[in-house]
Amino acid sequence: MHSSWDIETASTVVALRTLARRAHAILKEARELEKALVAIIRTWRPDLLEQFGVGPIVAATVLCAWSHPGRVHSEAAFAMLAGVAPIPANSGQVTTRYRLNRYGDRQLNTARHTVVRSRIQYQPATRAYIDRRTAEGKTSREIKRCLARYVAFDPYRLLENGTPAT
Repeated sequence: MHSSWDIETASTVVALRTLARRAHAILKEARELEKALVAIIRTWRPDLLEQFGVGPIVAATVLCAWSHPGRVHSEAAFAMLAGVAPIPANSGQVTTRYRLNRYGDRQLNTARHTVVRSRIQYQPATRAYIDRRTAEGKTSREIKRCLARYVAFDPYRLLENGTPAT
């Protein structure tokens, strides 16, 4: 510390250095925990980590929600659990519009959302899908709803059958 600093500046520097040390310690701890998490996932279901946009946190969330083969009896049930089951959104008698179910496992829904955003930003096949659906006249919101269901089905099929959706 400089002797020319006033008490406020010196106190601020001490507080910032203390916070920086804490941030570094927490980051180191997070990295160690993530390595342990990856080791557990690799022994149980390494194929899940090979999916585009699925990292250790998303994989752990999906595995916790899925639990074991047979717990979730169908893709539709997994979609309901993931919060991506379509629900009619019309007020009239003819249903042409849908929204996604907002209930279910919120952590699984967040993990699914992370994968969707990652695929939209970085996966060429998803970008091509978005372009094709936009050309068909679908809105961005409708396209993301369709992607959300597809991304929810992908890990379900992989975990139940050992094969991802194609």
